[in-house]
Amino acid sequence: MNFEMQKANMLAEHINGFIQYVQRGYKRENSLYSNKDKLFQIKLWMEEFKFQIIADEILRINQFSWDEKYTYYLVDQFRKGINIIEEYVTNNYNDLFLFTARLYTLKNLIQLLQK
Repeated sequence: MNFEMQKANMLAEHINGFIQYVQRGYKRENSLYSNKDKLFQIKLWMEEFKFQIIADEILRINQFSWDEKYTYYLVDQFRKGINIIEEYVTNNYNDLFLFTARLYTLKNLIQLLQK
């Protein structure tokens, strides 16, 4: 398997993990997050930038062979959304500090896939 293909698939798996993490935090009653509105805002941005579709597409196109052009396009679309979410988390750090580790991981995986 191509090394670039593995990095793309790893990014897609981490995107799916981030989506599940946000959804679990929003649905639970006894969550660590006191302000559900801020968590809902992150959820809305994930839906607006279509994170689930991007993750599924990255996994689909890199399942058997490496499609460089389309993968870089999808990663760029994801990067636009994650930058907005990262800025929001930074501005609301007291309520959303638990997201910083996942955002850090996603940003580093994006950097691995930069040209």
